[in-house]
Amino acid sequence: MDLEDNIARVGERIAAACRRAGRRPESIRLVAVSKTVPPPLIRRAYDAGLRDFGENRVREAADKRAALSDLAGVWHLVGHLQTNKANSARELFHWVHSVDSVRVAQKLDQAARHREDRLPVLIQIRLGDEPTKSGAQESEALRLAEQVSMLSTLELRGLMALPPYFEDAEQVRPFFRRLRALARTVESARLPNVTMQELSMGMSHDFEVAIEEGATIVRVGTAIFGARA
Repeated sequence: MDLEDNIARVGERIAAACRRAGRRPESIRLVAVSKTVPPPLIRRAYDAGLRDFGENRVREAADKRAALSDLAGVWHLVGHLQTNKANSARELFHWVHSVDSVRVAQKLDQAARHREDRLPVLIQIRLGDEPTKSGAQESEALRLAEQVSMLSTLELRGLMALPPYFEDAEQVRPFFRRLRALARTVESARLPNVTMQELSMGMSHDFEVAIEEGATIVRVGTAIFGARA
């Protein structure tokens, strides 16, 4: 695998999308989704300049963090969080993108009562009618944000979504626009410890469209590491 070339191409795609949107490439945080990717390959990606890595499962992330403990990477939980894994998640991850209920938020908060730092979190929104995907309903977003704002160890930074997959990335654009509009609604409530400065949306096949629609974080796996087994 020519990993370094893959990373360079993704960077070029991000830069081109930013030019079209009148944005700076530096405003986009690239999270390399490293689920199922072995630690040596993650180390190569780090050596090639990547710093943010996204994992779907707490147990898998624990093994990788142990193997890569010398790296100053930033680790993001981008998959569904089971409440019984909240303690481990709070120790392993610097960001959690997948807060989809009050119970998950409360468990993360309880896991960190002995810490002084706040954990940046995003509310995951389910934009499509897909029962296999996690996420709060759009109608629940403001109420959930209000409840997260009252938790002393969490800082709500924005929203995340995994919209339906379409071969034509243009068909995903309306879903990204909906997430951006929802973030504005939440932001207008002016809740304490809540900002809507981050929109985590866009993956390997549609992240350019997501950037054009306001994404600040894109989660890219296949375009960097290749197709998974």
